[in-house]
Amino acid sequence: MKQPMNDHSRALVDKLWAYCNILRDDGLSYGDYVEQLTYLLFLKMAHERTQAPLNEPYRLPGGFDWPSLLGKSGPALEAHYVATLGELGKQPGLLGLIFRKAQNRIQDPQKLRRLIVDLIDQETWMGVDADIKGDAYEGLLEKNAADTKSGAGQYFTPRALIRAMVDVMRPRPGQTIGDPASGTGGFLLAAHEYIASHFELDRDEKLFLRDHTFRGTEIVDNTARLCAMNLFLHGIGGSDINATPPIEVRDALLMPPSDKVDMVLANPPFGKKSSVTFVGEHGRATSEDESVSRQDFWATTSNKQLNFLQHIVSMLKIGGTAAVVLPDNVLFEGGAGETIRRRLLQECDVHTMLRLPTGIFYAQGVKANVLFLERRAPSTEPATKAVWVYDFRTNQRFTLKTRTMKRPDLDDFVAAYKPGELPTRRVESECFKRWTYEEIASRPGFNLDVWADVVDESVTDPSQLPPPDVIAQQIIENATAGIEAFAAVAAELAQLSANGDDRDEDAVEALLEHE
Repeated sequence: MKQPMNDHSRALVDKLWAYCNILRDDGLSYGDYVEQLTYLLFLKMAHERTQAPLNEPYRLPGGFDWPSLLGKSGPALEAHYVATLGELGKQPGLLGLIFRKAQNRIQDPQKLRRLIVDLIDQETWMGVDADIKGDAYEGLLEKNAADTKSGAGQYFTPRALIRAMVDVMRPRPGQTIGDPASGTGGFLLAAHEYIASHFELDRDEKLFLRDHTFRGTEIVDNTARLCAMNLFLHGIGGSDINATPPIEVRDALLMPPSDKVDMVLANPPFGKKSSVTFVGEHGRATSEDESVSRQDFWATTSNKQLNFLQHIVSMLKIGGTAAVVLPDNVLFEGGAGETIRRRLLQECDVHTMLRLPTGIFYAQGVKANVLFLERRAPSTEPATKAVWVYDFRTNQRFTLKTRTMKRPDLDDFVAAYKPGELPTRRVESECFKRWTYEEIASRPGFNLDVWADVVDESVTDPSQLPPPDVIAQQIIENATAGIEAFAAVAAELAQLSANGDDRDEDAVEALLEHE
């Protein structure tokens, strides 16, 4: 298992992040800063690859490369930087994805030059170990996610949870692995790390792992950019900047997947509605009806998580496996939810569920679970024989700052899961229980919220609770995050009002969700 960020990585993160304070005076957010770093780091590394000892043949479009930036200053630098971003955004492959719709947000040319000359140019980035520069970039993404005002936390799944999910899924060389809501790439990176560290790979296996294993989709341009850069820094899909990148920028729900994968690891975005309607196999879209209707779906619904669950099953080959984070409402919502659960247990072996505690996601108060399943060949018999539920929620208290969830916190779950063994080898315990298919089918609406029926006196036993200071700190962090979120939305509304537009639907929805 990969060790925590080492001193070199930490120093690099601190060095990169220190420059953010210089740019904050110009009104740049953390997200803006990471975005601009992404452009410049990519340009510098692309240039380094053309130099000795690598001497790789490809070049960026003439006059729009790293040396062209170094040779300019003042307004000329600013104008050339803007032109460079625009030109590179027109290119194919990874290059075009990184610079897709790129904009310069650094208004002071002197500060732009300092960032270029004093920070980025001082390191030989291709000479830095992939783990170090990858860890450094991951560190920046985590800092950005921790800034509640930026809203970036919705794309950042706790890495401790991701590693535990990957540890029980045990990806193997030669498998294809997908994530239809890639965010900044945490699941794909963890799977890459697991395969690279657990297997002795031959040359062909290494090339397959680098260029063909991973398929990701991300709907948000800037997040897809960060994801592509994160993968590139870790040596995934970066053999040629003009090659097709492992990440696509589109809505994964637009149409059925073009090819199947062996494994899906995902945390689809939480939210009440899908942003676009897709009707039938041709993917025709309207903005009036927010339901998603596809011929490969079991039910039509506007519930985003239920649609992603259906899409994930569609992505899997027969025998393919998935681990997906889903909110509690997926377990018990009626109507389409019941239809989907009934079909899910019929066509997939939904063998395990992990109940997650609150306080681990940057979106406050989220109650979620991880479903582990395997897609089976069609049969008249239900694929699911029994569902094992591990309760990691009762009496668990985590915060985002003072008591963050660590990978060892999930050791008991991983041990109880018994990765690689048949579920018949599992042993029931106070926090790990088994429900048969017949028991679930007898529940109204195929309700999977089975743990709600467990009478657990320890819930109210003070001796089982964390120390009072931990509970108090969680309350403080939740309240502070809520106030910051309200302040950010209020500031956005004030800006819209100043611009003569006070009907921003995203801002209003954000207020309603926090309410």
